[in-house]
Amino acid sequence: GFGILLLTFIQKSGNANQSGLDHFIFGKAASLVGTDLISFSIVALLLIACTLLFFKEFKLLVFDRNYAVALGLPVKRLELLLTSMIVLAVVVGIQAVGVVLMAAVLITPAAVARFWTNSIRTMFLIAASVGAFSGLAGAYISYTAPSMPTGPWIVIVVSTLALLSFMIAPKKGILNRYFKQRGFRRTIQDENVLKALYQLGETSTNFYIERNADEIIRQRSFDKNGLQRSIQRLCNQGYLQKTGTHCVLTEEGKARAQRIVKIHRLWELYLTTHVHIAPDHVHEDADTIEHFLTPELEADLETILNYPVVDPHKTKIPY
Repeated sequence: GFGILLLTFIQKSGNANQSGLDHFIFGKAASLVGTDLISFSIVALLLIACTLLFFKEFKLLVFDRNYAVALGLPVKRLELLLTSMIVLAVVVGIQAVGVVLMAAVLITPAAVARFWTNSIRTMFLIAASVGAFSGLAGAYISYTAPSMPTGPWIVIVVSTLALLSFMIAPKKGILNRYFKQRGFRRTIQDENVLKALYQLGETSTNFYIERNADEIIRQRSFDKNGLQRSIQRLCNQGYLQKTGTHCVLTEEGKARAQRIVKIHRLWELYLTTHVHIAPDHVHEDADTIEHFLTPELEADLETILNYPVVDPHKTKIPY
């Protein structure tokens, strides 16, 4: 803040010595000449060559410095080289981008790449491509419109790419995570509906009685509109059959519901016998784990508990 205050004061002072200061702060591609481009090219080739030559060493240094020391690598010299490369990139980029915005140009391309991959090599290529594209786009805008400073436009371009990546990246994007979480919440809701119908069948000793929404809600609390949507999804998947306002489990639906109930009761028994939790404290945990347990873990649980017949509440465990 104090630096911006001084910059404003100097620019409005009328002092001839302040001429060009804003170009140093924000960059200006229009001020570049042929010798600058040659210098940029030489430095770029030098930095790329050093990065490729010491890529494995830099990777080890950044992610596990202690291991690099244990291997006998010249860690101090590698750190000095890496720091020198960063400083050189900043110094060279000041004229085009400006000193204030160099941090954004250094960090944002790597952040963009991180959204798209977990591979360090692929990340390296994506970050380089994003940086090159942003630099070319910002420099072109500044060149065609001299009143537009280069640095802010480069940052605008790279920030736009970062925002798009944040939204639409296939694995880490916010939209992808939202749809995954929504799908998982729907799966939990649907499985809870199947479990409620199975428990109603246990009570009446008949799993194939048609039930309406009110009966299901009395067994387990559901939002009525959400329950109707779950019933429709389960009908589409073949787990329920619907007749008017009533629905009934199919064979596939009964098998899936039985597995959910079995996992729930096995987990309750495991918590009471192996973790020594009171029987009246295990329901909520089992209500969550029943949706996550894989068939392999389910089989392990059965083996550990020696295929028990009843849960801690003396309720039969279905097989």
